[in-house]
Amino acid sequence: MEYQRERCRRLVLVPLPFQGHITPMLQLGTILHSKGFHITIAHTQFNFPDPLNYPDFDFLPMSDGICERNVSSHNFIALISGFNTNCKGHLQESLARIMEKEDQDNKIACIIYDEYMHFAEEVATHLGIPSIILSTSSAAKMQSYLAIPRLQKDGYIPFQDSMMLELVPGLQPLRFKDLCLQISKNLDDLLQMIAKALDPRSSSAIIWNTTDCLEQSTLAKIQQEYQLPLFPIGPLHKTVAATSISLFKEDQSCISWLDKQSHNSVIYVSLGSIAFMDNKDLLEMAWGLANSEQPFLWVVRMDSTPLPQGFQEAVGGRGCIVKWAPQKQVLAHNSVGGFWSHCGWNSTIESISEGVPLICQPYFGDQRVNARYLSQVWEVGLAWENDMKRGAIEEAIRMLMVGNEGKLARQKAKDLKQKIELSIDHGGSSYNSLNDLVDLILSF
Repeated sequence: MEYQRERCRRLVLVPLPFQGHITPMLQLGTILHSKGFHITIAHTQFNFPDPLNYPDFDFLPMSDGICERNVSSHNFIALISGFNTNCKGHLQESLARIMEKEDQDNKIACIIYDEYMHFAEEVATHLGIPSIILSTSSAAKMQSYLAIPRLQKDGYIPFQDSMMLELVPGLQPLRFKDLCLQISKNLDDLLQMIAKALDPRSSSAIIWNTTDCLEQSTLAKIQQEYQLPLFPIGPLHKTVAATSISLFKEDQSCISWLDKQSHNSVIYVSLGSIAFMDNKDLLEMAWGLANSEQPFLWVVRMDSTPLPQGFQEAVGGRGCIVKWAPQKQVLAHNSVGGFWSHCGWNSTIESISEGVPLICQPYFGDQRVNARYLSQVWEVGLAWENDMKRGAIEEAIRMLMVGNEGKLARQKAKDLKQKIELSIDHGGSSYNSLNDLVDLILSF
């Protein structure tokens, strides 16, 4: 009875308010709610989720001071800095009021925060609440971040254009171009943001949306660096019940279209929630898809750009175009045999979990690290490093969908899918890690 009463404690989750970060945090909240915890989501006004979609959660809005100009500039470093500056006082006051009224059965057990929302750790320390970090990217990305002080000391940063294709010492198979660093006026700001994200301060542990079968050796190296408990409990989307966590309206009509396609015949094309194609690249992608003669499901989020004249007639019923797709359902569908992706971590792990090989077209951040691991380590992805030309696009699609390279990548992806299923099953590494995480929270 005492154990059950303790399990009714409250957890406060603080996500970074971008789609790729909100998704794993809300998935984690759903999993921990199923373990008996009450969940409060402390969320910025920016990208605030619809609480009606999450009836099991309490929501705590935080004033973020972000204006439309900040968002439209796409200066993510400034946005993240603004969240950390503007939200701290509001969260601290709100949690202090909750703690004044809380009873023994509903105490705040800990705060779990996105690594980029580090103000939450300062609030937790001030209020005497334990804190845990959620890292929403791959362990490989964090390992590359941890190498930055050494690379600076050895004179590699800032690096020159001539070094882009060279392997980074101690970080093989990563090249300098795969690091999320660019020579620009914001380099110092970027390095400062990374340093703050890497500092665990007084946090008690780090949760990862990854699994040992993908990143065991990398996690072991990070463990040596941090000397903190690490809990690789992913893939989160395979543990949580199938619920939609999307800031965009998903078009379910594509599922009925997929139902009519042959097994492994469709290439799914989606470049994430942030990256945009310009008009020229969209035109080349359209004709590359048409000329490949492969069935395709294509996410096109641009309202103002019409598809090229004659394109619809050329593809007929062989193509399905939507503004946003229910991606987890799409990748789990047996007609989908390939994924042209930006290689954000959610898309990466969702694709691997379903045994779907990829064409990797990263843009920024951790996407280049993930793409490099997909192609060079896990060998389930074909690297795309060309200009957007329809002939090259057609060739890459054919290579993945009907070529020998694609067959090998598909078999590797199938093998990884089986390993991931074992990891989340009873007694698997992610299953055990999740139970250990619950035990740690209950020990606070």
